[in-house]
Amino acid sequence: MMKQMESLKTIKDLQDEVHSYISSFEEGYFPPMELLARLTEELGELSREVQHVYGMKKKKKTEAVRSLEEETGDLLFVLICFANAEGIDLQKALASVMSKFNKRDADRWTKKGDGKND
Repeated sequence: MMKQMESLKTIKDLQDEVHSYISSFEEGYFPPMELLARLTEELGELSREVQHVYGMKKKKKTEAVRSLEEETGDLLFVLICFANAEGIDLQKALASVMSKFNKRDADRWTKKGDGKND
């Protein structure tokens, strides 16, 4: 039997889902500096996994191996918490950044199919 595909969530859906979860606790969102520290911690954990999978520094036998997907999810969760706590619309923020990159870096990189690498 085919597994039904879960409908994809928008960034707003993800922000709303995280907000609903965090709002269910009296403590609510952590203060900005705490969230920044948590982002740094989660990025460090993702970095450790990337180093283990792709780098020279493999984990010790006593260190737990976590997936890149799991660590990326942890980082995304805390980033969404930070955005929500600061009233940042991630969809709008990403659209603004993509516009900036598309203008600033329009001719910076070699485009696929331009014949240079064919």
